[in-house]
Formats: sequence, C-alpha cells, structure tokens
Amino acid sequence: MSGTDFEPIARGYYLEGLLVDGADVWFTDIGAGGVRRVGSDVVLLEDRTMVGGLLLNEDGSLLVAGIGGVVWINPTSGDAGVLIAGLDGVNEMRADGSGGMVFGTTDLPSIMRGERPGPSSIYRLSREGAFTQLRDGLAFANGLSVSADGSTLFFNESFAATRAFPIDASGRLGEPRLFADKPDCDGMALDAEGNVWITGFSSGELLCLAPDGQQVRRLALPGAACTNVRFGGADMRDLYVTVVDLASAQALAAGTPLTEQTSVLYRGRSPVPGAPIARTKFQLSPKGFAA
Repeated sequence: MSGTDFEPIARGYYLEGLLVDGADVWFTDIGAGGVRRVGSDVVLLEDRTMVGGLLLNEDGSLLVAGIGGVVWINPTSGDAGVLIAGLDGVNEMRADGSGGMVFGTTDLPSIMRGERPGPSSIYRLSREGAFTQLRDGLAFANGLSVSADGSTLFFNESFAATRAFPIDASGRLGEPRLFADKPDCDGMALDAEGNVWITGFSSGELLCLAPDGQQVRRLALPGAACTNVRFGGADMRDLYVTVVDLASAQALAAGTPLTEQTSVLYRGRSPVPGAPIARTKFQLSPKGFAA
C-alpha cells in the first residue's frame, strides 16, 4: 500500500458531496446542512440537509442533491430553483455526455428516522427533462461514473459491491458485471488513464482499479473511512478526500444527531492526473421537472 502526504483544509460533522472546479472546492456537511466552499464562511442552501451529491451545470450553477430531489443555485448571482421534484432523495449525479445526467435515488426520509432505507434506483434525466428508470431494486445507490467513451457506467451499490453496467446506444443499461467485491464502496472518481478510484465508508484507503477490474494501486488515507474523492489543480493531480469517523457513520445510520466535528477534508497529491467531471447542459428554471 502506497501513501501520500495529506493536509487538512476543512472540517465538519460528516463531510460529503465533494466537487472541485478550478480554484473552487465545494463540499457538504450531512451533520450541519448546506453547501460550503473552502476558504469562505458563506453557506449556500443552509437549510438543505442530507446532501450527498453536487454537480455543475454549464452556466456555473451548482446542482444539489438531497431530500425531495435536486435543487440548483448559482453561487455568483444567487438565483436558485428546482431541477427535480418528487423523489424521496437523490445522492450522487454525473453528466451523461448528452447534456443530461444519470443519478441514484436513496430513501432519505427513512435514513433520517434511523430506519433501514427502502430500495434504490438509477435514473437518467435527459437535457430536455425526460426521465428514464435504468435500474431498480438496488441496495443503496452511491458513487457513480461514466467511462470516457460513454460505454460503461461504474456504480457503487453500497452494502453490496461495485458494478460495471454496459450502456447501449439508447443510453439504457445492460446486465452488470461484478467490478469490485467491496460492500463498503461509497464515493468514486476516474483518472485520466480510465482507472476507477473507489472510497470505502469503513476502510481507510483508496482503491484504484483498471477498467477490467484489476487492481492498480491502494492509497492509504489519514482516517478510518472516506466518503468522497475528487481530482483538481492545474495538472489535475491534486487529490481531495472527505474522511469521516466510524462512530459518526454509525450515529448517522441510527438517526442520532452528530455532536463533534470529527470529519476532515484533506488535499494530497495523486501519482496520476484525474479525469475532469463533465457539466450538464440544463436550461434551469425555478420549477424544474417532476419525476
């Protein structure tokens, strides 16, 4: 197992929703709510809780997952609205290569009550606002990424495994193959070589796998668990990770309020550059689309 030096750059109760755009490093705090930026005291959408996913639209607006669906806010103008309404919850999101996005649903109301969540699904939302359910009956939808050539959806089904779904010409998913037998799979990112980086909510390392599932490297982290990983910097080799405490993860699952800021956002250096995360191309409006 190889390692790197990490420096802490932010702290909170349970950090998630990591997004890196140039000099801007955005993140969320499940325990405190809202969307935050490293180096700023401003909190956007501070009343929005359980935000596990952030994504950028082409106009610079942040797409913010959470209870009820997805909302958006432009951090420059302050304009805000709804993108998706009518879902119990949305977690991670990724651009689909055609201006829309793929995303996973989660049963956030049950989680907030400390109950076992219901099944998850994977959806696609087209640029024009058409919904397609790509897969249902999943244990828990988490990190996901679309390969550079658009042929594969890598998907973390937490509490089960990481899977690789073939994507056909219509954008639908074929039968998956087991990509990694890793039940604690959580966040995900791709590097410039097409490798898949996977975090674990109960393991203190990053697992890097080639597109065929062969292990490329393991990278030790400064903590017992990790929720998110992203690349950034001028050379895309800055490596950002949100590290959490195992006790906080257990409290969150039980619906118990978090009382200590034991979660840390770290920045290190990667041995390889990361792949940029594409933006969506939605024409955003106050009301959005109903699922």
